[in-house]
Amino acid sequence: MLENYVKIAWRNLWKQKSHSATNIIGLMVAFSASTLLLLSAYFEFSYDRFHKNASYIFRPYLIFNEAESTYKAASVPYPFIPTLKAEFPEISKATRFIASSGKISYQTKELTKDIRCADPDILTLFSFPMRQGNASTALNSLSNLVISEKMAKDVFGTNNPLGKSVLIRGFGEPKTFIVTGVVADAPANSSLQYDAFIRIENQPNYTENKRQWNNRNHTAYVSLKPGTSPEEIDKRLRAFANTYFQELIRDLTKNGARPDEHGSVVTVGMQPLTDVHFNTHLTVGQQTGRRYLYILITISTVILLIALINFINLTLAQSFTRAREVGVRKSLGAQKSQLFAQLWGEAILICSLSLLLGVGLAALLLPYFNTLFNAKLSLALLTNPLMILTIAVGLGLITLLAGGYPALRIARFSTVNVLKGVLTNGKLSGLRNSLIITQFAIACTLIICTFIVLRQLHYLRDKPLGFIEEQVISLPVGDEINGVAALRQLRNRLANNPQVMAVSGTAINIGSGLDGGESQSRMGFMFNGKEVVTDWLRVDYDYLKTLGIHLQAGRDFTTSFATDSTSAVLINATMAKKLGPGNQVGTIFKAGENDNPYQVVGVIDDFHLYRLQNRIEPMTLHLQFRDPIQYILIRTTPQGMLSVMKTLKNEWGQIAPKSEFLASFLDDNTDRWYKQEERQSQMYGIAAGIAILLSCMGLFAIVILSTEQRTKEIGIRKVLGASVASLVTLLSKDFLKLIVIAVVIASSLAWYAMNQWLQDFAYKIEMEWWVFVGAGLLAIGIALLTVSLQSVKAALMNPVRSLKSD
Repeated sequence: MLENYVKIAWRNLWKQKSHSATNIIGLMVAFSASTLLLLSAYFEFSYDRFHKNASYIFRPYLIFNEAESTYKAASVPYPFIPTLKAEFPEISKATRFIASSGKISYQTKELTKDIRCADPDILTLFSFPMRQGNASTALNSLSNLVISEKMAKDVFGTNNPLGKSVLIRGFGEPKTFIVTGVVADAPANSSLQYDAFIRIENQPNYTENKRQWNNRNHTAYVSLKPGTSPEEIDKRLRAFANTYFQELIRDLTKNGARPDEHGSVVTVGMQPLTDVHFNTHLTVGQQTGRRYLYILITISTVILLIALINFINLTLAQSFTRAREVGVRKSLGAQKSQLFAQLWGEAILICSLSLLLGVGLAALLLPYFNTLFNAKLSLALLTNPLMILTIAVGLGLITLLAGGYPALRIARFSTVNVLKGVLTNGKLSGLRNSLIITQFAIACTLIICTFIVLRQLHYLRDKPLGFIEEQVISLPVGDEINGVAALRQLRNRLANNPQVMAVSGTAINIGSGLDGGESQSRMGFMFNGKEVVTDWLRVDYDYLKTLGIHLQAGRDFTTSFATDSTSAVLINATMAKKLGPGNQVGTIFKAGENDNPYQVVGVIDDFHLYRLQNRIEPMTLHLQFRDPIQYILIRTTPQGMLSVMKTLKNEWGQIAPKSEFLASFLDDNTDRWYKQEERQSQMYGIAAGIAILLSCMGLFAIVILSTEQRTKEIGIRKVLGASVASLVTLLSKDFLKLIVIAVVIASSLAWYAMNQWLQDFAYKIEMEWWVFVGAGLLAIGIALLTVSLQSVKAALMNPVRSLKSD
């Protein structure tokens, strides 16, 4: 019996080649796209879940209930973790963590590596396997060094690294460390990435800050003992915050702080480790929000849904051509269950074949997908038991939905009506029309979303940033040389170059440079009875000239005033308003650990130091030499950009011969701010293209079947004098009505979805009506072209042939 069903299924597929090809190709493309998108979502959701006790690991963070808003920060002070661990026996392990880097020297090799500062517990709190050494003792000494497998290979080759001595720069004075362990490389789905670990006590200024509760400079992780309730810990953390952040609470209270519902001004929160990767507020840099992953899942689902709609529509449309076959089988004694099994078996065969082809296509496209969307996917993810189960259950549901319902409808045809030829298609036509509206509504929604994302991306890239980013080179200093000394040498070497207009330095880069560094420095102080929080930016002379920032009032930093390097500051317009009304030039405020006095010598225009997702905050520029210069900025003439870059590379090779040259143009850096939005627009665009292609394939096949069923009607109309135009209109108008309805529905869906998406941006576009009209006209035009291709062909058919056929 089963063998007979398979043979019949293959014969029917071969007999209806065009419709079978439409179904198989459509499902194959849908399965391929859905596989890649679901793999991406699965990979992102798997972040940090490989740790054995991931559900018990948390990242503490601070919540400040300020007068105007609630501010959250993942950075904590040095004494926070030791005190927390001492007072909470429920905490089994805890570590502080600083994402630092340094230069390691061994024999003739010198490499810059991500050398992280942490406490000894980091090797046992997380589940990074130790390849050599003991995780419990490997970081017991301040001179111990634990390296990754990759770093062991890069530095020591095939030699055993244990016990070897290396010199590390970047943590104050160069220091010798001894390799005491080798830890496995962090997997790609780990929030913590590293090349090596050293003790956090090696951080510069650790000794003077280890008891300071008002200096936050690192993140931390704790592991709770099994069975511990995080909710109970949260209650006790309120008392902990009230005890150890009294000074901060006092300052916030003076500034009119708004306590939360429990009366707390400062509280400590516990963020689950599995949420860290998705956090977009507590972590500096571009994190992956969960909303983006839900978008991936939604897109993969709707693409698959469109392909299934095609399958259902074509199967139901073909039901009239197979009605007599069903009637004859039923008259010969075939049961409904047997007919259902045969027809559903055909659907299973098509879907299974399409799935195999789709996975194969996904495997071929995977390298291009990884490159296009900066992903790290591998086909090994498909072997995960959960993924296999998901695919198997999904295939079962798809065949049941796409094949089971049409099979049930066909199997229930009345034998007498079928053999008499009086079968009607009223109910099926209603379902078909609803499905066509659904798939084109989805496709049109994606088209509108693509347009809006592209317009927002264009708006962000074209919006004035408050400085002139063109013709500016940004050069990371690195760890080998002191930034101030490097800046001084480079100024001297470029002083006589006519193509160099200005040279300056800063501690914080603008945009996303080739070194991948992103940071933020903030300072809070009391002024006239209220707290002022400002971005605290270390710059050097000619910073305004180099970036083309306009000076509103006062003066710029200059070597003519010795106090500029100790107590003078420049503030932006937002900071000036924060200090109060009127001209703020000459205003003195006290800030820092020792309440050092600072005098405002100039007010500058607001400019965007960070991405446009955030509004411009108060900003203070200072020139204190004790803070490092991390980036050197060089403004060139328009004609000298490439030549200066070449000269700069040669000069830097002499100033810092062991440092990697990672200079980049500032406008490229700011452009990289929006790579995620660009990837999102590409994904919407590709999804929209696939959706409209699949929809048109299905529509084209439906039109073919519809015209085949109306062959005699078309012939009679032509004999009676109907023109080609009137026949095309007759065959097309019903389908175009459906597309118009789909466009109206899509406009509402897209407006809501994009309005929610735009809420993440402080600076955003307005959604104009013409975007929706344009997208609708595009969808209607594509559908009209699809329908017209077959309608014109049917209208031009010789009426004699159509009237001769039975």
